[in-house]
Amino acid sequence: MGIRSDVMEGLGLSDPVIRIGVTGLSRAGKTVFITSLVANLLERGRMSSLRAAADGRLKAVWLQPQPDDTIPRFDFERHLAALTGPDPHWPDGTRHVSQLRLSLRLQGSGMFGGLRGARNLHVDIVDYPGEWLLDLRLMERDFAQWSTEVLDRIAGRPGADRFLTALQALPRDDGFTEPQAQQLADIYTAHLNAARDAGWSDCTPGRFLIPGELAGSPALTFAPLPPDLQATRLGREFRRRFDAYKSRVIRPFFRDHFARIDRQVVLVDILGAIHQGPQAVEDMRRAMADILSAFRPGRAGWLGQLLGTRRVERILFAATKADHLHHTQHNRLTAILSAMLREARDRADFQGARTEAMAIAALRATTEDMIAQPDGDLPAVRGRLLDGRQAAFFPGELPTDPAVLLHPARQGAQAWLDADYAIMNFAPAPLTTRPGDGPPHIRLDRAAEFLIGDRL
Repeated sequence: MGIRSDVMEGLGLSDPVIRIGVTGLSRAGKTVFITSLVANLLERGRMSSLRAAADGRLKAVWLQPQPDDTIPRFDFERHLAALTGPDPHWPDGTRHVSQLRLSLRLQGSGMFGGLRGARNLHVDIVDYPGEWLLDLRLMERDFAQWSTEVLDRIAGRPGADRFLTALQALPRDDGFTEPQAQQLADIYTAHLNAARDAGWSDCTPGRFLIPGELAGSPALTFAPLPPDLQATRLGREFRRRFDAYKSRVIRPFFRDHFARIDRQVVLVDILGAIHQGPQAVEDMRRAMADILSAFRPGRAGWLGQLLGTRRVERILFAATKADHLHHTQHNRLTAILSAMLREARDRADFQGARTEAMAIAALRATTEDMIAQPDGDLPAVRGRLLDGRQAAFFPGELPTDPAVLLHPARQGAQAWLDADYAIMNFAPAPLTTRPGDGPPHIRLDRAAEFLIGDRL
């Protein structure tokens, strides 16, 4: 039996390691976040809020070989080339677990630090799809509970009508055929993909969206059923497959990856949800509450048994794409994110774990501008669109009171009453950086200080 890394560290037999998990809800920008974070740690000219970099204690940072032979390496170099090359473009999104190790060389501070000399700290960054994180909630639900929850909220979402029609057309006898099951699962999966693309957060099971090697397997061939179908042979088979999904897909993932995380980043595209409407905002709020509750240290049940005494020490919820707003609205975006998290934070007993909400842009793709209007200038941003054109953009003014958005969302409103919030898809801007500077960003240095500053 091997000696755990934290025990080795305590005995002074190895350099300490921090494992940071990075995940996010739909289209939140995980790949860009990791790529820019690593690039800005390697070249720290834009990391003034990372205190160890600002005061000179962080002497060097370098990439190490991938420490886990069975996990793919995060393709940092290819993603950085996509963002900063002659024709900058957004890299492909996360489709599987990957990992990267950075080593940091630190000069000791204070009397004892000076005596001890320089030391190394390894930072392992683990990238995994946010869709898989949402599967946490399935572990505490049976097939009937999950089916009820899905069918209660599905109406009005993209592809839902086709799936509900397919459910109505199913015979209510005790027959079962595999093609019937596959067709229903395919229609449900199409709905999940359409809903995620439209900005909905709660799309489970997550592996239906990113199946990998499980595509076409029985573990991914089921769908939610109404009560009158759950007692049929189809319902019994779907219940068995749902249970198999939990035991053979979800549990091994969290045992092998999630249970080893020390710090966690959850990226959230709040602006996309606001544009989609009140229902998408409420859907995102519920998803974040479930995520935050799952991270609660000492939690009873399957996850607590899996984690044992290990716990996630810090959790950063980051509202991405802050560069789509003028800086005068950044505090409002942070306030909305904080309000969405408040209920779960107040309810959960974190036993010392720290949480933080922050508005960031891992790669700044815009500059700020003012649009002249007859009744006053509008604070806007300007950037390059995906088709290459330059455009100035004002998305709408976020409210100073988050309740203006969150209250109608909680009440089930279909649309915002007195405002319209737009989004625009900007491409990465061509970069000309000074030696020693990483890619431009907004508050990525503050995010790094929260995640690792206490260990530097």
